[in-house]
Amino acid sequence: MGRAASARAPAHASDAETRATTDHHAALRVWLRMLATTTLVEGHVRGLLQSGFDTTLPRFDLMAQLERAPAGLQMGELSRRMMVTGGNVTGIADQLERDGLVARSADPDDRRALRVKLTAAGRKAFKAMADAHEKWIVAALGTLDHAELATLAGLLARVRAHVRTKYGERP
Repeated sequence: MGRAASARAPAHASDAETRATTDHHAALRVWLRMLATTTLVEGHVRGLLQSGFDTTLPRFDLMAQLERAPAGLQMGELSRRMMVTGGNVTGIADQLERDGLVARSADPDDRRALRVKLTAAGRKAFKAMADAHEKWIVAALGTLDHAELATLAGLLARVRAHVRTKYGERP
């Protein structure tokens, strides 16, 4: 076995983390571990949303944005918050509207814009999904106790603040 192969961090063969070796900077190895872990948890959540609710993560994300804005949001604001194109938001909103989970109407403050909001059925469906989602995330991070979760959250907040200061917010 070559030096690079023996120096690899233990991880599943498809993890981004497997690209790093002990020769790489610790910051790169941590970044790849965070990426691999996020990808693993996200894939698990995607599967559970599909099997449990016959929905997708983008639909869940759009509904989560609307749940936080009871008066609804303009399509452009949804696009900005979700960091996807307007076309993506339109496609997701079309599906959710066909399913009776969101409604679109003219924005009273801007006649050129459409406002999207959850329907009563959408609020009920999202509540069930959000409750399950929280349980899935709690289970995924279940190996960490309260103090460890607080430490991890604090460390990630420091990194986020540093990146925002150094590079600014992504448009």
